[in-house]
Amino acid sequence: KAFWGIAERQTMAARLKRCVVRRRDGPEQHGVAASCLRELRDKACGVLAIDKAQEPITLVLAEDGTIVDDEDYFLCLPSNTKFVALAKDEKWSSKILDSGTSWLSESVDEVDSAAEKWKQLARQLKDDLSNIILMSEEDLQVLIDVPRSDLAEELAQSETKIQVLQDTLQQVLDRREEERQSRQLLELYLEALKTEDSILSKVAEPEAAPRKEMDVVDTGTRSTDTRATTVLRDQVLAALKEKPAPELCLDSQDLELVLKEDTAALASALAWDKQKAGALQEACDQELSKRLKQVQTLHSLRSTSKGKKTLPWGDWPSSKRKK
Repeated sequence: KAFWGIAERQTMAARLKRCVVRRRDGPEQHGVAASCLRELRDKACGVLAIDKAQEPITLVLAEDGTIVDDEDYFLCLPSNTKFVALAKDEKWSSKILDSGTSWLSESVDEVDSAAEKWKQLARQLKDDLSNIILMSEEDLQVLIDVPRSDLAEELAQSETKIQVLQDTLQQVLDRREEERQSRQLLELYLEALKTEDSILSKVAEPEAAPRKEMDVVDTGTRSTDTRATTVLRDQVLAALKEKPAPELCLDSQDLELVLKEDTAALASALAWDKQKAGALQEACDQELSKRLKQVQTLHSLRSTSKGKKTLPWGDWPSSKRKK
């Protein structure tokens, strides 16, 4: 009987996953072990002293705010994964956390000079090379333009490895530009099809058919005296309005801000209709999700690689395209 009791306890321990939980605004962390999501939520409420009135809580990954609500996904996470417990009506923000994409909350606008800016960006790469994925096109170009010797000194790496790094940065830029051009070509093709269909339909219409006067419909795009407020910077608004596929040039923090904007406020700020603003937010959502999945994949690969705390510099492929 004692043998079976020990065996049962060992089986239960094997099913338990070690996790680290903390509140949204608190630095204090607690280690808990749970066999399923429901058990983890219950234990998190207990150790974090979350009041019943603030339940149900939402568990998100501390590194990037990914909501964990799928049991299979929870079981695939490695041990000691860090979670943030969000009480009812609370929302995750990268500005509060000390991991994942929190480095993006350091405002580059506050940097006094270009030299300090590239050094700040270099420190982000020194912490985690996967931050390349989350950078804006402007930040990528800043690091590409830094003299190789200066960047090598700042990152404490050889110039050969810095060349590989800058080639990789250029490769990321090239891929985004290729994706932008592909989207533009697709839009031109679809527009040409619409024009062709319109011409054919007009030719098919009887010439004697009387034309009906079309009622003028207010689409809501006219500017009004009372303009909805937006927290987006003028630089971001200009990129959204003027650049093709603007979601490709923004960094991940700006993409998050666009998603959090009220659609009507965004439409008003850009002088667009609400449908076009909604389509832009959807494109930003897809781009942000893609980047975070790429970062999460790299982190997962790193956690399974024994003895590798950072991504190996030498494993980054060099780009064939030069600036």
